[in-house]
Amino acid sequence: SQGAKALVVDPFDGVAAASIVSAAQAQNVPVVAYDRLIQSPDLSYVVSFDYKQVGVLQATALVNKLKADGVSPSDGGIIMINGATTDNNAGNIKAGALSVINASGYKVLSETDTWDPAEAQTWVSGQITRFGHKILAIYSANDTNASSAIAAAKSAGWTDAQIGALDLTGLDASSQGLQNIVAGLQLMTTYNAFKLEATRAAQAAVEFADGKTPESNGTVGGHPAFLNPPAAITLDNIESTVIADGFWKASDICTSQYAAACAKAGIQ
Repeated sequence: SQGAKALVVDPFDGVAAASIVSAAQAQNVPVVAYDRLIQSPDLSYVVSFDYKQVGVLQATALVNKLKADGVSPSDGGIIMINGATTDNNAGNIKAGALSVINASGYKVLSETDTWDPAEAQTWVSGQITRFGHKILAIYSANDTNASSAIAAAKSAGWTDAQIGALDLTGLDASSQGLQNIVAGLQLMTTYNAFKLEATRAAQAAVEFADGKTPESNGTVGGHPAFLNPPAAITLDNIESTVIADGFWKASDICTSQYAAACAKAGIQ
């Protein structure tokens, strides 16, 4: 009503946000969904990351590490902490991960779908009671759930070495996730360069406001989209990725508790 010619909406709830798209459509205003899909046929564009590829990167790192360590599929299996079923991104991450795990020879012992860290910790504790060291690895869709899995394993009396052998995965390149990697408790995380995503969304909004059609390199939910590629982060490339990009400073990661491990890894 105040003359906006384009909207960029980062939806907390992709279903509820459809009402925003409807209101904008009534004024012939295009809407760009930022990072998550808005469930509306009138949506104009999506700027996000290739979340299926996130799952592929996570599961590939996990499976490759199990194979490199000579872990036999007959010894047990993988438990999976996926994201919430209400999150379109989580569904894509899970699909990508399963495309790798199902072809790997390793079986999935059990899985849950939640972004709630307390719920994830309780669930992992139950799986440890149920399967014990038949759990060969823990696939986690994000860093927060990975930290919950670490807490559950520590509560069960597992050593740091035993937790490290679980080849935990993650997403967000959070400071805690990176610290878990430095400490040897988590195998990897996945980094989405959010500055690139934000820039692309701004460019799309300006182009729509100018009456132009932004370029796309894919689709999400049938809508034209620009999907930025994620990157797998391990101990070997923390410095050349998230620190080099200014996403984190070395001092954010290498606090006193992790200083020795950072020095050993050459992170400074």
